[in-house]
Amino acid sequence: MIRLILNGKKAEQEEIRSAVTLLRSRSADIEVRVTWEKGDGERLVQEASREGVKRIVAGGGDGTLNEVVNGLAVLDADARPELAILPLGTANDFATSCAIPHTALEALQLALSGKSREVDIVKANSRYFINVASGGFGSQVTAETPPQLKNFLGGGAYALTAVIKSLSFVPNHGRLLAENVELEGEAVVAAVCNGRQAGGGQILAPGAWINDGLLDIMVILLFPITDVAQVLQEMREPLVQGKYVKRYRSSWVDTWTDENKSVNLDGEPIRERHIRFDVLPGEIQLVLPDNCPVYKTEERS
Repeated sequence: MIRLILNGKKAEQEEIRSAVTLLRSRSADIEVRVTWEKGDGERLVQEASREGVKRIVAGGGDGTLNEVVNGLAVLDADARPELAILPLGTANDFATSCAIPHTALEALQLALSGKSREVDIVKANSRYFINVASGGFGSQVTAETPPQLKNFLGGGAYALTAVIKSLSFVPNHGRLLAENVELEGEAVVAAVCNGRQAGGGQILAPGAWINDGLLDIMVILLFPITDVAQVLQEMREPLVQGKYVKRYRSSWVDTWTDENKSVNLDGEPIRERHIRFDVLPGEIQLVLPDNCPVYKTEERS
């Protein structure tokens, strides 16, 4: 039996209802719980745990997944259900990077029969995330893109909002500490990555693995407009430490900003001047397709 925790805004989608009905007709045991307001995802995870559910499905976008991960993270390990994903959001960055199917039927079939594997999550002060924490320009775009625009334009809403925001963006001055790293200055973007992509398909950490016990850190320092081409080139060369694009790996990161700036954890904004990030290796069991491109195996070591 699996329990689908479904974002209430998606509950009436015919594709989802048809997929659940079809799989039930084939003897699949699927229960559905629908969220109504913020915090319901965490509450429903804890309810599922108390009732002995062994596998849950996060049905929604990256925000729904974030709520479910936070619900799982606070449970004792032996009371923690396995997690599967039904991607229904605008971006679905984590699910896309994991090669999880984007059709409801295929995703639910994987959720029912797929194998779960130990994967890392990240603790950020008192919250948790599974994909990417981002600050600076990218976080403003994510936080300030209206839901109506996201629904109408899909992933293109982020690009449009980025153009608007770039006209008035003020860089962050901050400090970053990690293993053998100390960096201070003005940054356009800073990202702490467990997964590889965010912001509707932007590859921030092409070498990241979701089970290596490490965080991939990317910082783009403030640059003059005349050096845009160089920044883009440095973004395309992840193995090269650039003048403006800095990349590091560490099991922990400490960050400070001069002001209370917005930071997005899997697209969910928080405002704190100091955030301590710690990777939690193998913390949850996640259902993944065979040959998942972001899951490290001996062959890929």
